[in-house]
Amino acid sequence: MLKVNEYFGGSVKSIAVENEEGVATVGVMEAGKYEFGTSTIEIMTITGGTLDVLLPGEKLWKTFLKGENFRVEQHVKFSVKAASPVAYHCQYI
Repeated sequence: MLKVNEYFGGSVKSIAVENEEGVATVGVMEAGKYEFGTSTIEIMTITGGTLDVLLPGEKLWKTFLKGENFRVEQHVKFSVKAASPVAYHCQYI
């Protein structure tokens, strides 16, 4: 079963699927700055565009390009900034 998610007044949208590999989403975000919280470990891969990320405990933003990924531990918050629209895939562990 597919589940559609919408955050920040529709500026971030994703479609989730659960299968034998677990839960994953594919999504898009409009340009902007957003803060997310995690309930599981998340591995986010940028599939289009560029995303600046401030991971928990870090002081410097890191830029991720198409094809690159980053991991966020469970039960934390992290921030992202997109200068233009971004597409992503997120695997939940």
